[in-house]
Amino acid sequence: MRVLATSILSALALAAATSALAAASDADFKAAFAAAEAAEKQAGALRNRWTTTEAALVEAKKAADAGDLDRAVAAAKEAEALAKASIFQANSEKEAWKALEIR
Repeated sequence: MRVLATSILSALALAAATSALAAASDADFKAAFAAAEAAEKQAGALRNRWTTTEAALVEAKKAADAGDLDRAVAAAKEAEALAKASIFQANSEKEAWKALEIR
């Protein structure tokens, strides 16, 4: 469980750090949003979508519609990090439950 928490925090910190480097363009937003949507689709295929990921995607879209591309890219990167964390969780728990099984 600590590994999962560490992974999530690291991913979120990386997303925040990379978004603060330069002003974002429309192409940056489109690329970040597409990556986030792809990761979220993969999480959905594993039946492990997180509501926080969905909220971050909505925030990214709203920020882009308002013309705040820096905030839009940051939210999209956060959504991607959250989706990847949910993918990691789904994959790690595929086998972890066996350790709790009563034999």
